[in-house]
Amino acid sequence: MKVKRIVANINMQAPREAKHFYEEIFGLELLMDLDWIKTFGSNEQMTVQISFASQGGSGTQTPDISIEVDDLDVALARVKQSGIPIEYGPVNEAWGVRRFYVRDPFGKLINVLAHC
Repeated sequence: MKVKRIVANINMQAPREAKHFYEEIFGLELLMDLDWIKTFGSNEQMTVQISFASQGGSGTQTPDISIEVDDLDVALARVKQSGIPIEYGPVNEAWGVRRFYVRDPFGKLINVLAHC
């Protein structure tokens, strides 16, 4: 057996806010819309991963989701233009990533990163 996909399910009551954050800021596409569930995704080939952590590294809170992007500066600019507060960073970490933390509209801590 092979795991084909892992999906993060986030409880929410404001689909418009999900669209703004995940589609407009991060460029994900709306793949499925059944009113009670909206699924955003990308046609990028992605590695299946699930992490278990006691902290987020550098003494930070453990993020709920990590989103790796190809251009951290673009992601940071979009977040700032939307008026979303940065909770940590941006910072170059010793393990080879540059990252920052934000909260999505539902309070989930998002680790936005790019490998250096």
